[in-house]
Amino acid sequence: MDAPRHSRFQRWADCLGARREELVPLAWAFAYFFCLLCGYTILRPVRDEMAIEGGLTHLPWMMTATFITMLAATPVFGWLSGRYARYRLLLTVYGFFIVNLLAFYGLLTSHLAPEWVARGFFVWLSVFNLFIVSVFWSFMADLFTPEQGARLFGVIAAGGSSGALLGPLLTTGLTLICPVPVLMLASSLCLAMCMGCVYRLEQWGRARPGHHRQEQGEPLHGSFLAGVRLTFASPYLMGICGYLMLLTMTATFLYLEQTRLVSEYLDQPEARTRLFSTLDFTTSLLTWLTQVFLTQRVIRRFGLVAPLLFLPVISVLGFVGIAVWPTLAVYVVFSVLRRVGEYALSKPAREVLFTVVSREEKYKAKNFIDTAISRGGDASTGWLVTGVKALGATTAQIALALVPLMFLWAWLATVLARHEKHRSSPSSAKPV
Repeated sequence: MDAPRHSRFQRWADCLGARREELVPLAWAFAYFFCLLCGYTILRPVRDEMAIEGGLTHLPWMMTATFITMLAATPVFGWLSGRYARYRLLLTVYGFFIVNLLAFYGLLTSHLAPEWVARGFFVWLSVFNLFIVSVFWSFMADLFTPEQGARLFGVIAAGGSSGALLGPLLTTGLTLICPVPVLMLASSLCLAMCMGCVYRLEQWGRARPGHHRQEQGEPLHGSFLAGVRLTFASPYLMGICGYLMLLTMTATFLYLEQTRLVSEYLDQPEARTRLFSTLDFTTSLLTWLTQVFLTQRVIRRFGLVAPLLFLPVISVLGFVGIAVWPTLAVYVVFSVLRRVGEYALSKPAREVLFTVVSREEKYKAKNFIDTAISRGGDASTGWLVTGVKALGATTAQIALALVPLMFLWAWLATVLARHEKHRSSPSSAKPV
């Protein structure tokens, strides 16, 4: 390689916090997450509109159905991961979801039982979202070391945010010239491109020197319920569960109240879909800017504690604001800030937490935590909010009641950051 080209590569590597030999896998990981979240965010505004079309009173039932589906899917994923090598496992997951999207295209174009299709799509996309992102980050935690994760996961996450910027724009543009079912085809094309990225990353992972056969993506074996057992047997993983549960509970409360207010302010489905799309685009733009200019610097300067603490701190301020002034504008601003903090800071930091656990925990336990635990928080919060409101509680009272839990959430963030640092130190024993 000539000197100018070498210098150019080095400048790129320095800018991204990467070493020169990491640029190629980093580019493929960036492209992988770009395609993945582009495919999801194409469909997200449709999901939010279908939540209203399916009936707001049915939202707790739809969230419960999502949780039950997650519970059923977790052992299936555990069985697959015990029998298929990493590469085949990922292709199986994405191939299955492509077939699902083609099936929804057929259902939506047939106009058969639209309310039930809307409810089914809400449940399916809620499962799809968590499952594909969980599998992606399991793959990243398996490919990269804890030290690489701290440096590179912010850049990789920016790939997802870049795709999330394009997705809502594609939704807005395509719905002006094509019917909504066409979005299913666009999303399936994005998933197909993810498969190509998986292939290139798998090649890089297998070509690295010094890696044992087990670390090169072989089947994990073990029980199909190993993810559940591993999670409840580890105080560290249980701490991650607690952090995620508090995140999910507060996010679900915000989603329920924001959706209710949107349905009261706007009575046209197209207007609601465009509003949701605009919020998604704004969130993705702010997330991208944060990931590119702040995430890596924050993690380098403060470690994982600062990004993990951001959501509890901003949530204290947000819930106090809702209690004082419960308007749609406050919900929108708070929701956008929360989502930016989640995707740009908390999410990359949480994924670094999984780089210090065993391969079986990275796939089986992580998948259980990211899917069943998360959607369990959705379902329980949906029914809890419905129940306390039936007893006469107001939105402001619920918001104030959540404030003390934010301090528990902040304590968990500091504990997890400390334990990750200890596990990743050279003197500590690493899981195999």
